[in-house]
Amino acid sequence: MSDGGEGLLLALGGARRTTVVTGPLGARVEAEWRLLGGRADGEPLTAVIEMSRAAGRALLPRPRGDDPVRAGTTGVGELLLAARDAGARRIVVGCGGSSTTDGGVGAYEAVGTPAALDGIELVVACDVTTRFGNAAAVFGPQKGATAAQVAELGRRLVEVAARYRRETGIDVTAVPGGGAAGGLAGGLVALGARIEPGFDFVAGLVGLADRLERADLAVTGEGHLDPPSFHGKVPGGVLELARARGRRGRALPVVCIAGGADATVLASPPAGLDVVSLSSRFGKTRARSETVELISLVTAEALPRFCP
Repeated sequence: MSDGGEGLLLALGGARRTTVVTGPLGARVEAEWRLLGGRADGEPLTAVIEMSRAAGRALLPRPRGDDPVRAGTTGVGELLLAARDAGARRIVVGCGGSSTTDGGVGAYEAVGTPAALDGIELVVACDVTTRFGNAAAVFGPQKGATAAQVAELGRRLVEVAARYRRETGIDVTAVPGGGAAGGLAGGLVALGARIEPGFDFVAGLVGLADRLERADLAVTGEGHLDPPSFHGKVPGGVLELARARGRRGRALPVVCIAGGADATVLASPPAGLDVVSLSSRFGKTRARSETVELISLVTAEALPRFCP
């Protein structure tokens, strides 16, 4: 599963595509995306894009490669055009892992005009409701921005929002979630996108509720489990679907395997949820270096308890 962040390509699947685009600091990068649907069942040919593949922090030089003022989203716009040219009639953009706070202006300029995407359903999947004007203050420090840079980025977002209003008539500052990925979501709204809660949108596409109806156990995960994990993110979404099934008469247990977890969550997890913290149980070194093996081990241990 995915809530619209990194992992969206794996969650939705589809035919693998790659396009060479402009990376966050201008160097050319090979970005993977997916193409699915378009069958006789009436589903539109759908492109799936993770913005991080073109403008993510993982693409920055390490160590200390952050450049929060200069990093841009041009490559995301280039992926939109590649998807359009491949025949996609729906494009889903996941917002997560961003290195940028350019308000999506790089993507907006790469596309050129909203008319370039006429006839295409453009969907932004994200797990935050941050407004466009707050993107710098909320996300800038996570991307290495100093206090002075946060102020500079905030002023720039005001100017970008004014430009979008002037050129498209859309006030991106009024849209919940417009600040996702440093305002990229708002820039895509200016191009005609709508913002959807990422978990709900992906769950609908993969038919998660129906799959859980047939399940004896749901296993989910999180890098670090804390209270926000239960608001718009995968663990909370899976738990709510499991509870909904329980209200219909058949409870579904949920195990969340986390890299780490807040002490409060470990001590008092939400009802219906078993939490395993790999760091707490095996130590941080093993949790980071043997992640897949430890997830397999914990899952195998859970099966006899819940699926005798």
